[in-house]
Amino acid sequence: MKPLKGKEIRQRWIKFFESKGHKYIPGVSLIPQGDKSLLWVNAGVTGLKKYFDGSEVPPSRRIVNVQKSIRTNDIENVGHTARHHTFFEMLGNFSIGDYFRNEVIPWAYELLTDEEVGFGMPKEKLYITYNPMDTATRDLWIKCGMIPDHLIPLEGNFWEIGEGPCGPDTEMFFDRGEKYDPDHMGRKLLEEDLSNDRYIEIWNIVFSQYNSENGVDRKDYKELPSKNIDTGSGLERIASILQETETNFETDLFMPIIKEIEKISGKKYEGDNLMSFRVIADHARCLTFALSDGATFSNEGRGYVLRRIIRRAMRYGRKLGLNEPFMYKLVKKVIEIYEDFYPELLEKQEMVEKMIRSEEEKFIKTLLSGLDMLNDLLQTGKKVLGGNEIFKLYDTYGFPYELTIEIAGENGVDCDIEGFNEAMEEQRKKAREARVEIESFHKQSADLLAFKDESVFSYSEDSLKSKALGLFQEGVKVDEISSSGEVIFAETPFYAEMGGQVSDTGTIKNDDFLANVTYVGKAPNGQHLHHIEVLYGSLKSGDEVLLSIDSKKRRLTERNHSATHLLHSALGNVLSNHVDQRGSYVDSDYLRFDFSFPRKLTKEEIRQVETEVNEKIAEAIEEVTLVLNIEEAKKRGAEMEFGEKYGETVRVVEFSDYSREFCGGTHVKNTSDIGSFVIVSEESIASGVRRIEARTSLGAYKYLRNRTSLLEENEALLGASDVDFAAHIKSIVEKRAMLEKAMKSMKEKLASEESKAMAVSFEKINDINVGMFIREKTTREDMLLLGDRLKNHNGDYLIILIGGENGAHPAIVYCGGKALEKIDANKVIKTLAQELGGSGGGRKEMANGQLKDLSRVTEVYQKIKDMLK
Repeated sequence: MKPLKGKEIRQRWIKFFESKGHKYIPGVSLIPQGDKSLLWVNAGVTGLKKYFDGSEVPPSRRIVNVQKSIRTNDIENVGHTARHHTFFEMLGNFSIGDYFRNEVIPWAYELLTDEEVGFGMPKEKLYITYNPMDTATRDLWIKCGMIPDHLIPLEGNFWEIGEGPCGPDTEMFFDRGEKYDPDHMGRKLLEEDLSNDRYIEIWNIVFSQYNSENGVDRKDYKELPSKNIDTGSGLERIASILQETETNFETDLFMPIIKEIEKISGKKYEGDNLMSFRVIADHARCLTFALSDGATFSNEGRGYVLRRIIRRAMRYGRKLGLNEPFMYKLVKKVIEIYEDFYPELLEKQEMVEKMIRSEEEKFIKTLLSGLDMLNDLLQTGKKVLGGNEIFKLYDTYGFPYELTIEIAGENGVDCDIEGFNEAMEEQRKKAREARVEIESFHKQSADLLAFKDESVFSYSEDSLKSKALGLFQEGVKVDEISSSGEVIFAETPFYAEMGGQVSDTGTIKNDDFLANVTYVGKAPNGQHLHHIEVLYGSLKSGDEVLLSIDSKKRRLTERNHSATHLLHSALGNVLSNHVDQRGSYVDSDYLRFDFSFPRKLTKEEIRQVETEVNEKIAEAIEEVTLVLNIEEAKKRGAEMEFGEKYGETVRVVEFSDYSREFCGGTHVKNTSDIGSFVIVSEESIASGVRRIEARTSLGAYKYLRNRTSLLEENEALLGASDVDFAAHIKSIVEKRAMLEKAMKSMKEKLASEESKAMAVSFEKINDINVGMFIREKTTREDMLLLGDRLKNHNGDYLIILIGGENGAHPAIVYCGGKALEKIDANKVIKTLAQELGGSGGGRKEMANGQLKDLSRVTEVYQKIKDMLK
């Protein structure tokens, strides 16, 4: 084997799959975008879902990536085992409806075993598991050169998460030898799926070929029309194998951090210290990457996860005698290991160090008290810590309950988790009740109501220096904010949410303080109230800070807002009717406009509206803002926004005579700044109210680019160009219609001929013609044709037709004439379904269903015939 470094493994993986026609796509941020079901990106496929679900056309049907990932569901194992980590890198290769099993398995074998282009692992050390149903995978591994005795069938080798794409998978393991198998269990460790340090899983390939459905047996899943490949291989595990280290922690991905911990602590990485070193090194990597990607410390969600991670690391630091902040000192070493592949880490180094140090300093203030209380509780001799005691540690001292459970477990004490959860739920209940008041504190907060200091909003600046006038937490005035709260400044460039336009976000900072502005609303007396999340330091009343909005977000939002005004005017012109606005929403991604209109717009009307807006963009109309007396504004013909209340003085936004509206929002200086405009959808949202959703600028480009990619892909499939694409499609549709007509005619003739041949197979029972016909691979539609012909040959009949294959057998029953005096089709299909598995139903004359197991079909048929005697 080649003793490759971590960065060499990464590059070798990418280069190998690029040689197989894959396009390298950089991994996404650890913070999921547009997926609220995930706290963290935790697999290589996560950032590619938009390609697999068809919402976006992939740049290539073959993709290779390296995805940074975080999983914390088994954090208590980090440090205890050789391979558990909170942060890790997943190497992946993916096929989106392109190659499948026959290509990916030979590639996997080549990459694992080839010395020149791969990792040079001896095949004698490799073991493969596969799903017992998936014999094609087993046979292909053997064909590639795998030792047959090293292939192990496991029922668990099937990837499935709810309804949707699923399929069997095959996993690759490396055998580290008898040294890591003290009980000499050998293959049994894999066969029984036992946790062990001998056979290390290094790669998993999922054959996404079926569609999972609730209530349907797995063997009856339907094949997907477009099959995909999804793989994942752990970089840290491969590094450990190729570098022949005892655990992942001795690889070059961890040892520089461990050496730095030795330097800081004065302790050696050995004996009882191993656990502490491993936990700290792992958690330092996780924190550095997560914070660099924009995560922050907080008391909920991913912020709580990070808080739990740093506090766990600090607790193990205390075991090494590290009682002062130390985690921030490891950030530089982490970045040195990774900056060649993740250069963005270097840009965030100073900020991440300050964030970690600030969090350490905060926790040190409460850690000692929390540990002292916990130690006192553990020394009382009790066998179980009460739920209220665990909750008090969590609520009063900020002591993560998982840490309490871990420390208690080390001391042989159980924890009343149920009692803790009850206490937590009670707190949540109180928080929910209080939230109603908090969300409306602008009406109820005495402190905010009493705060009348003047605050000025600047439309023209993206960044300015200002003084903190008033600090609040949940509406209560405070002197200092070190975590989260609300602030009113003397002057601000941050737009407060109003009139359908979302608020600005951004940052506030000085030399010792940094915070994110997550939302801006209006205080009771009209000042802009900034909701902030502190990254490091603290803010005091009177502090001077630099306020900076997210300029990119503001510019995109402005384009969407101005386009909404143009859209309003275009709708009125095209529909030859005054269009009343009924609501709007604009942010950086899209715009939404609700208006009164009695019917659905035609495609031609939508096209005309879209064209007119783009014409006005191309005219480069200057934006003019006027502050006028409301009566004067009305005389100028300015449109008033639905549901808004206006004072004596109003702000009017004009784009020449084309558009003139009351508006307090931000806008482009010239319509040409909007770039482009495209309508994405038009729909009804209430009686007489329609909604248009549209995109501008970059959003419009991405939408149209995706549509163009689909067109280009279909043009390539058809061998057509833009010019003759429509003609090609029309020709194909016509040919298909002709073929379907010819096919139908042929099937009808075939059914007629078959029915004549089958007539001799009927038997007479009490003057009733009875027949059961099993037609393998025949579809339900073809059986309907055949059944109609068979009925024509028989006046009194019971006809049973069964088709399909592999546990999915459509069945149709016909009953007519004298047969109906003794039996009916509905009763027959239900008898078949009950005896053979499946379901069905229908009328007396005709019923249909789906059967599963035909092994007893002859026996059941005899029972049905007996009913006619």
